[in-house]
Amino acid sequence: MKKLLIMRHAKSDWGSGLADHERPLNKRGTKAAAAMGKALAAMGEAPDLVISSTATRAATTARLAAEAGRWSSQITYSESLYGTSVRGALEVLLEADPGAASVMLVGHEPTWSSLVQHLTGGSAVIKTATIAAVELYVRDWADAPGARGELLYLLQPRSIAGLVE
Repeated sequence: MKKLLIMRHAKSDWGSGLADHERPLNKRGTKAAAAMGKALAAMGEAPDLVISSTATRAATTARLAAEAGRWSSQITYSESLYGTSVRGALEVLLEADPGAASVMLVGHEPTWSSLVQHLTGGSAVIKTATIAAVELYVRDWADAPGARGELLYLLQPRSIAGLVE
């Protein structure tokens, strides 16, 4: 079994005037990304590997979460996660280190909600900075494109408000 953590980027700054790919996080997003990183660390759920979209808001979310949670995770970036499909997201997992027990993908809606539904058969809305943990019924990341799994938890910034600062 492998664990896939699916994290949507934190709240971005729509008023920045920058192109979509370059849009930064806003103040709330910066705080939420850090809080989610600390929460995962406190739960003992820091991923072994993080693969993030190259979009500024996603890459910043991944970096802030890892720094705040003091994860030892390697962070890599994939242009393929920006504007991808469910199949495309699963194909990115082919790049994952086979020894990694858990991998986090950091990216975007509407794909992330669709990915959770595809993998688990359940419906979930992945709001900004939300993390869905799915246990995949595979032994190797090479099997991820055809994987199915079980939703282990859905962690939202508002559910940890005041617990991790």
